[in-house]
Amino acid sequence: MQFKNLRAIREDRDLKRADIAKVLNVSQNTYSQYETGVISLTAETLIKLADYYGVSIDYLLDRTDDRQEP
Repeated sequence: MQFKNLRAIREDRDLKRADIAKVLNVSQNTYSQYETGVISLTAETLIKLADYYGVSIDYLLDRTDDRQEP
């Protein structure tokens, strides 16, 4: 399952996959596989991404279009 919001928010901030891979301390390939849904995102990774971007986990998982926490 691809996560369009995960990719969109990265691109909106003019970040490369390598930039976010560094934040998560994973390889660029691993992050790419998270974004395209090849590898499932762990709870820890989702929390790090939500905190980094300041958005809800539901937004990152395409469960809502609202970036803010409820």
